[in-house]
Amino acid sequence: MNTIKSDFLHKQITNWRKLVFKCLLLLAFLFITSTQPVFAGINDDVFDGNIFVVYAGNGSLVPPRETLSQALAAHKPVFLAFYVDDSSDCKKYAISISQVQEFYGRAAEIIPINVDTIPPKQTYNPTEPGYYYSGAVPQVVMFNQSGEVVLNKKGQIPYEEIDDKFREVFDLLPRTESVQLKRRAFNEFSSELAK
Repeated sequence: MNTIKSDFLHKQITNWRKLVFKCLLLLAFLFITSTQPVFAGINDDVFDGNIFVVYAGNGSLVPPRETLSQALAAHKPVFLAFYVDDSSDCKKYAISISQVQEFYGRAAEIIPINVDTIPPKQTYNPTEPGYYYSGAVPQVVMFNQSGEVVLNKKGQIPYEEIDDKFREVFDLLPRTESVQLKRRAFNEFSSELAK
């Protein structure tokens, strides 16, 4: 009888040791994988946050102030920018969209649209972003004050091309005939306030 008890206890202890060993291996694995840094960057298709906040330093673009239908009803020029947060092309282009807002954000409505938020439907109204989305990102669509599309292109459209279209919409001088728009340095603001 002692032998049976001894064998039984030996098996129980062995099973417990195996279980403890497996748990320690699992904990070691979790520790190793959780302490590894996550590598994401502008050159990969990995989600690492909202592209306007992370790569353009501009959280004011999202969420947009107005919807497309509100801006069209107010007869404002509109700049739609279709994007996804996990696209290297969109990450790189976020800076250009932010630059558009910097120069035209007061006079036009800049509306970034995450294509993952467009509800899937059979048909869309012309006042819905899904009506203009072509299936690729980045994509920009610009409307004049009358609601007519004046620019609709896929890819990383150069800021200069967008600027030229806005100059047409607002009846401004061409870039070649006007002073280059530049943002003032912070010190210039401070010196003006001190006067």
